Amino acid sequence: MPNLFQKWFKYNLLKSQMGLILFLTITIFLIILIVSITSYITSKSVLQEQLNDPQQQMLQISMNFIDEVINESNRIATEVALDGHVYEFLTSNEQNSYETITSIYKMLSSSINNSSNIKSIYVYDMNNGSFVTIPHGYSATKKTFVDSEWIDVADELKDKMMIVKKREVPEGAKSSGSEITLFRKILIHGEFKGLVAVNLKQEKLFAKINPPQLTGLESTRFILDEQNEILYSVSNYSVDQQSLENSITNLKKERLGEFIFKDETLLASQVQSPVTGWQYVSLVTQESILEKSWKVGHIVFLVSFIALFIGMIAVLYINIKVFRPVFRMKQLFIRKERDISKQGLNELEIVAGQLIHDHAHLAKTLNTIKLEASSKFLLDIYQGEVKSSEEIKEKWNDYFRDWHNHRLVVAIISIDNYPLWLKKFPSTDHSLLKFALQNIISEILTEQFYNKCVDFGQGKMAVLFQYDGPPDNLVNSFMKAVSTTERLLGFSVSVGISHSKQKVEDIKEAVLEAELALGYRLYKGYGSVIDSHKCNVKSPHLTIKMEPMLAQLAEAIIGGDETQGEKIVEEMIQEFRNKQYFPTSVQAKLNDIMAVIWGKKQTEIQAESTRTVLDHVATSYLDDIRAFLKEEVRQESQKWKKQAENKESILCEKMITYMENHLAEAIGITEIAESIGISVSLASQIFKEKMDDTIYGYLTRLRIEKAEELLLNTDKKVGTIAFDVGYQHENSFIRVFRKYKNTTPGKYREMLRNKKRPLAE
Repeated sequence: MPNLFQKWFKYNLLKSQMGLILFLTITIFLIILIVSITSYITSKSVLQEQLNDPQQQMLQISMNFIDEVINESNRIATEVALDGHVYEFLTSNEQNSYETITSIYKMLSSSINNSSNIKSIYVYDMNNGSFVTIPHGYSATKKTFVDSEWIDVADELKDKMMIVKKREVPEGAKSSGSEITLFRKILIHGEFKGLVAVNLKQEKLFAKINPPQLTGLESTRFILDEQNEILYSVSNYSVDQQSLENSITNLKKERLGEFIFKDETLLASQVQSPVTGWQYVSLVTQESILEKSWKVGHIVFLVSFIALFIGMIAVLYINIKVFRPVFRMKQLFIRKERDISKQGLNELEIVAGQLIHDHAHLAKTLNTIKLEASSKFLLDIYQGEVKSSEEIKEKWNDYFRDWHNHRLVVAIISIDNYPLWLKKFPSTDHSLLKFALQNIISEILTEQFYNKCVDFGQGKMAVLFQYDGPPDNLVNSFMKAVSTTERLLGFSVSVGISHSKQKVEDIKEAVLEAELALGYRLYKGYGSVIDSHKCNVKSPHLTIKMEPMLAQLAEAIIGGDETQGEKIVEEMIQEFRNKQYFPTSVQAKLNDIMAVIWGKKQTEIQAESTRTVLDHVATSYLDDIRAFLKEEVRQESQKWKKQAENKESILCEKMITYMENHLAEAIGITEIAESIGISVSLASQIFKEKMDDTIYGYLTRLRIEKAEELLLNTDKKVGTIAFDVGYQHENSFIRVFRKYKNTTPGKYREMLRNKKRPLAE
């Protein structure tokens, strides 16, 4: 038996084909075996490097999200701290004023309703120990407000304006348990007067802290505050408190590290928030990472043996079936029987096989080169790379010598609304869909003509074919191709057809005519087949003059008048439709319109958007372009309008604050306008538009309201009160007061006290 195997092995080695197969089989087996043995050794460092970046990125994303929530909540806390009614609550002797408490309650409710991240807001007066909260309301002391154990946080703030910390809510509160709360100082004239406490929704705050979506990966993530207390953790792997402390100690300030826990190596990553000072830490077990490496090694080892087995089967099969004709051919050249190992024509098989292989390969290569060269020939004409008539004729004779002597026509097919098509279908299907479209076009045209289909890129392809018949029949053939494409592939295309050309050197002109004809899709719509005979592609261009309308459009957008902007866009589109300008001219003018809408800002994002818009314009129907431009005008106008409104509101708030702070001074419109750095006329205009009142009228009303309060709650003389509310002369104060209240200050005080006396009794 060993002698038989040895003889068979020697016999196959003498055959070059068999020896090569055996050599390759054994070589591949050894390579796979070596790879399987070394894969585990090298996988650890590679997997660590590959895992660290995603872990770090996921921690960074989580941190950025939470920091955005904290910054937004801090902004709301700042607005609460600066609110005028809060100021009155903290400084007034009568804190439980119905008007003040109601105004604060409305303001806090509005802040909570406008934020999806805030659960409740507390305002605490440090001097009086009172609270105004949402949803609990007003509490005069902490004894009547259950959730008041946090007020000692004022000692922790020190020189900080804001801190965020986890706290325990006592039993009896509406939401007992733990809270993540943002605390912010309220400073009045530089003195620490109160606190704003914003209780955050933990499910919203920590929504982005999720375990990594890697199958079989044991990991945990947690967040630590500045005192190394755990604020939040999420895990599919149990790690105790001591291990967490070890990970923090080992990491220190390093971004990456590792430590041992229960005889397992844990890989740690961390980032630290610049906003809160919190640490975000991720732990992953090294064993769970390398588990798949073992599996891969075993699989590769098994594959190596399978490859060896298949190689041996291949040798047997080739011996029996594949090389039998070659062995027969060898025998024809052997003059007499002798040992095959000593025959003189041993190289015949190699020579014959090489000749056959070379011939087949050469034929295939020539066909491929010819197809690619003929396609490149049309693409070069389209891109202007081939210019001379002699070069066109020479290449035509090389690539199309088997075509008949008929007239030539060029058609350009383009996918309608190409940017939308790119989004509609997966990128992996784009090449396949274009290939299917090319087959549909070629199949339908092959029934009547020789044709050559070439992909021009960007959803566009060209067809060169011979045709001597009437144009209407050609249009009908392409209509059939268009309808078949939409029915089978689920998208529409449009076609531009050139005039027929007798001379080969006129192909360049035919390509240009087809391209111009295709541009009339702008007016005719999707799924159009457009013949150059009906487009007047050789007529002179009409100049489009729209500079005044472009200036009006820019003015409307900056002014925030979206209705006027949409109207101007509608007029422009109607002008294009009525005059039927050349599509290339329209596309250039649409580019000018987009430059006006976007304000000609040169950024990478807008440059990319501009390229997308140009693709959209070049392959879209005019109605879709109109809708697109109107939406852009609407969005840009709203941005400008909102920007202007926000600025004017802030200016009005500053003017009102200045009035309230200087109510006892003899200020006028000039001083109020100078306080915000604008002219008197502009200040008056803005205040009138936003407050529906004049500056003088609003200031007078504030003074009268303050005078009412002093008349009721003090025994000051009328002249003193007049001076306290900014009037230099008592008579001027009495005259203005009578105008607003239809009575003198003295009689008004007497009337108020008469009403108050029965209530007191």
